[in-house]
Amino acid sequence: MEDKKFLYSVYIETYFSSAHKLKDYKGKCENLHGHNWKVGVEVSKEILDRQQMVIDFVKLKKIVNKIIKNIDHKYLNQINYFKLNQPTAENIAKYICDNLKILLRKYNIKKIKIIVWETSVQYASYEEEI
Repeated sequence: MEDKKFLYSVYIETYFSSAHKLKDYKGKCENLHGHNWKVGVEVSKEILDRQQMVIDFVKLKKIVNKIIKNIDHKYLNQINYFKLNQPTAENIAKYICDNLKILLRKYNIKKIKIIVWETSVQYASYEEEI
């Protein structure tokens, strides 16, 4: 019989604005344009902390916003990560996840999921077990 793995999760949302253009793309997104992005962050772990939380919502939002401030009101194509990676919603989600993994090391987080809305009706996501 397979052991079941159970995870507790918390979720927060935040926002940022930035400009980008897609390289080697045929269409209007090849031109410089901007978005008001919405970011959803879900983090999960198996065992709650001494406060019986995955992580405090306020603390998680502060940590996420440390990452967001590096891309808020910026031209994404000029940020080192996006010089090597197309500044798509998918890669923005991975960028946030990669940075969040580092900042959450001490919280025993087992899984991170990032959702990046480009508009109110379309999003991309990235998730990783760590």
